[in-house]
Amino acid sequence: MTDAPHASLVSVEPAWALPGSCITLHGHNLPTGGERLPMVTVGGTDVRISAATATRMSVFVPEGLPGGRVSASIAGVPGAIEFELASVVATEIHQVDNPAIASSGTLYLTASGRRGQQVPVSVYRVAADGVKEPFLTGIVNATSMAFDAGGVLHVSSRFDGSVYRVKPDRTLEVAASELGVACGLAFASDGSLYAGDRGGTIFRISSTGRVVPFATLPASVVAYHMAIGPDDHLYVTAPTFDTCDRVYRVSRLGEIAVISTEFGRPQGLACDAAGNLYVVDAVAGGAGLYRVREGRPRELVVAATALVGVAIDPRGGLVVTSGDTAYRLDVPLHPWRPTFAH
Repeated sequence: MTDAPHASLVSVEPAWALPGSCITLHGHNLPTGGERLPMVTVGGTDVRISAATATRMSVFVPEGLPGGRVSASIAGVPGAIEFELASVVATEIHQVDNPAIASSGTLYLTASGRRGQQVPVSVYRVAADGVKEPFLTGIVNATSMAFDAGGVLHVSSRFDGSVYRVKPDRTLEVAASELGVACGLAFASDGSLYAGDRGGTIFRISSTGRVVPFATLPASVVAYHMAIGPDDHLYVTAPTFDTCDRVYRVSRLGEIAVISTEFGRPQGLACDAAGNLYVVDAVAGGAGLYRVREGRPRELVVAATALVGVAIDPRGGLVVTSGDTAYRLDVPLHPWRPTFAH
């Protein structure tokens, strides 16, 4: 095959990806006019093209590549272009909400199990050296996790409707109970804990353990997922059977606003220190991690085939999870700030 005249690669979208996901190579005069499409190589492996024009080619990232910087090239087009491939951190987990990352960088992952199933390990932890080890037992259907200002881990159970506080010796005490199908946890700056009941209520739990209803949202068929932003507003997703689901912002006074309706099945979400909001979409064909700001189209930042949760590492980078695998991207998050109306 001869070089296409003036063919060039310009960019890759998105710049971060998971194994098995679809990325798009953008360029000029890409060689698509022959009887067969050109060979595309990703990380030294020939890959399948899912769509092609003279300005863009969408291809699937092969499984089994090591994480880090990976190059992609098109036969007949000079040069190559790079993107960041996530590394596998842990397997054999069961996430139904976000993972949690301590200030030290230690990662916490659930093994939630089927409804009512007592599994041998409720929560695993993965240290900075990458070693995964059992951390907690005894919580049936461990669901959501959050750290308070003192670094104490809290874990909800969607089975018994409780939130458990984890003591230094790894024993558990009940921080709150009778919370329905308890899922979604987030701490506010005043120490209050928000906990979601997917039946339609978000509760506010004071530092003394007093529980009061805080906001009412449509019931979710899966779970409430929640995160607190630097603005101390609560951000919530609540997947339903609707074609498009909403991302909500709830003010400190309980006032509810819709900031996005572009998601088919929004799940885990997180805010970074700069106030950027990241939302997982799990719907087939649109799965990935997106950056969201009110009144503007969502922006795909991590390509994936299936995701459930996301957590921002306070030391840099992030972790995303499917139902059974955790992936890490050790890259600086984009210096972008949202413009949410308050």
